[in-house]
Amino acid sequence: MHDRTLSRRQALGLGVAALAFPAASGALAQPAVGRAMPREFNLTLSHVTANITGRRRPAMAINGQIPGPVLRFREGEEVVINVTNRLREHTSIHWHGLILPSSQDGVPGISDGFQGIDAGGTHQYRFPLVQAGTYWYHSHSGVQEQSGIYGSIVIDPATPEPFGYDRDYIVQLSDWTDETPSHVIANLKRDPGYYNYNKRTLASLVGELRRAPDAAARSAIVSDRIMWGDMRMDPTDIEDVGGYTYLVNGYTPAQNFTGVFRPGETVRLRFINSGAMTHFDVRIPGLQMTVVQAHGNNVRPVTVDEFRIAPAETFDVLVRPRDGRQYQMLAESMGRQGFAQFSLATQEGLPALPLPPHRPRPVLTMADMGMNYGPSGLDRGTPMPEVDAPGHVAPMDMGGMGGMDHSSMQMPAGGSQGMQGGSMGDMNHGGMAGMDHSSMPGMNHGAMGGMAGMDHGNMPGMNNGAAGAGAMAGMDHGAMGHGGMAMPDPLVNDVGAPPGARVLSYRDLRAAKPLYPVREPTRVIEIRLTGNMERYFWSINGNSFSQAQPIQLHLGERVRFRFVNETMMAHPMHIHGMWMIPQVGNGAENPLLHTVNIKPGSTLDIDMEVDAPGGWAFHCHMLYHMETGMMRKISVVNSPRTASAG
Repeated sequence: MHDRTLSRRQALGLGVAALAFPAASGALAQPAVGRAMPREFNLTLSHVTANITGRRRPAMAINGQIPGPVLRFREGEEVVINVTNRLREHTSIHWHGLILPSSQDGVPGISDGFQGIDAGGTHQYRFPLVQAGTYWYHSHSGVQEQSGIYGSIVIDPATPEPFGYDRDYIVQLSDWTDETPSHVIANLKRDPGYYNYNKRTLASLVGELRRAPDAAARSAIVSDRIMWGDMRMDPTDIEDVGGYTYLVNGYTPAQNFTGVFRPGETVRLRFINSGAMTHFDVRIPGLQMTVVQAHGNNVRPVTVDEFRIAPAETFDVLVRPRDGRQYQMLAESMGRQGFAQFSLATQEGLPALPLPPHRPRPVLTMADMGMNYGPSGLDRGTPMPEVDAPGHVAPMDMGGMGGMDHSSMQMPAGGSQGMQGGSMGDMNHGGMAGMDHSSMPGMNHGAMGGMAGMDHGNMPGMNNGAAGAGAMAGMDHGAMGHGGMAMPDPLVNDVGAPPGARVLSYRDLRAAKPLYPVREPTRVIEIRLTGNMERYFWSINGNSFSQAQPIQLHLGERVRFRFVNETMMAHPMHIHGMWMIPQVGNGAENPLLHTVNIKPGSTLDIDMEVDAPGGWAFHCHMLYHMETGMMRKISVVNSPRTASAG
């Protein structure tokens, strides 16, 4: 029995001093010549009793702390990390965003030769550090991450960074529940809307109808309810899990983690979203933020007022407070269920500023979904047949694309959005059987720009089995929405910011030093993000992890993953061991990301240079989505791809 009770300091992590670093100087030490001795770290995972909300609850901790200790490394060195498991169950540690050998990645049953760490055992990780930046680490066993097995990583660069600052703070965001994670999953299985405290009711329908100005508006309200009801979805269900307490470095809003500054200084804030299920909308009233790193990689500085950070993402920003007043960082949950906050102030010990009212709660519309509700998005538990190898589409026919400048195509940055066969099929919305779509407002297929009655499965370029990009050249895919409705922009986040505020988009991210040359992908792999809200399980291409075969990639190829989100939830998709390059229109300067957030109803193209052999995990980083099936294994083989290869 290894239970123990965390003291307040331990429950809150390392304390402020350990989360603040001296500013980077203009001349960082260079790695020693020759092979240096590896630096060694020891982590011990154990059961604890934590008191975050005023209630003593079972939890898990690393070295007796939630979050675990900050691991600070230097680019170019080799590290040895000994992880001892004092839990009463199997465990693991994954180094999120680090480029390392598959055998050291820490995913049981997927990483080469790694089956996890048995109770009472110790496992030694050993790997070189080939990058710099802000990252994090967490358990990749079950839902231990939600219970407290996570921490932050800072890797100092071997050469000076292209920006300077005077102070340096980690801002590790997370979501804490007093419920055990197994109870959370059980509640979602019993009722997917269990944590949706804003459900639409008959009373709210009556209220909407009373406020409607005329009969046409009332008809539209009723039709909207019918469509959402037929899809077994609730447009107010923005976040699967509610009732969280939102933390910064383990501190609740009332406990007010504080970073100290002097007026006129430049402060670096390293934002890490370690939330299990929460997207945060971040702002600091009175201060603009200059984004200088995304996912550990330097980007051309871009100044914004707000940004959304999905689970597993990291952004480094610089702020420059000019006066001595107290500033309040607000990280509001996307579903407007609460805030994480911390203060920037000239001294410690100040009380937290009052939290502002929540911004209006978002409600999804059919426009947000791109009218994308084909049968695969309404997965009833039957896997969809897959073309070529599991999870793949046939290689693109590049024959008709010679000399085509893709950057000049009038289409969303996600590529051929709105043209996916998996989303549109033959326009037979199988999940809505029995409904007369022609009589529903906004659903008149005769008003679909001349597309009524067309068998899209037979259209050139519309075959779900072949991307057929050659036949699609020059088409304005952005205008292909239903009923003339533009498809949702996969890169724009509506955070409820005031008019004129600049909100960060993936389009704003330009790699400061591109890592890979631009080249055409050898093939396209369509990744449809699917799920069953009624039974609460999530899948890829209609297949859960247990049903699917690994996706086989070949060392040296460049693949394009075409993510098609057929659900009403955002999915931050993470591929281990390799960088993802979202096609956002910046050419060679498209950013390098380890996690890419795919918005509801949207499509986004992600290229990847396949340069890491071995087995790699690929999954949604919404913890309960991954746990219930939205995960695959990628196998990178060191052999050339043939025409018949997967």
